[in-house]
Amino acid sequence: MRATIAWWDLAGTGHSIASMRRYLADEAIDHFRGVEGLRLKFWIADPRTERWGAVLLWESAEAAARPLPPRAAELIGRSPAQHTVFEVEAVLEGLHTMPGLPAGLLTPPAPAGGG
Repeated sequence: MRATIAWWDLAGTGHSIASMRRYLADEAIDHFRGVEGLRLKFWIADPRTERWGAVLLWESAEAAARPLPPRAAELIGRSPAQHTVFEVEAVLEGLHTMPGLPAGLLTPPAPAGGG
């Protein structure tokens, strides 16, 4: 298994966490549901530092090496500030009360024009 971590600095790009949430709602989530070899993807944000990114868990090195459409980079206007691929050494799911991982948006996007 492989894990990929990528993030962008949004400062100066004309984009915000809110605009990237709209991108998630409008296209990204549905697009990534069909990516072969992708076990899990979660998008991450740090509003304090204006960072936006994702963590992807791949079933194999081959799956992690396949090119993905550069839609986020196109929207933001640049490549990620950080893009690193790691070998996954272990995986576990801890004790919790959730029946399973939630799917889809966890934070609703602001209305268009709201950030």
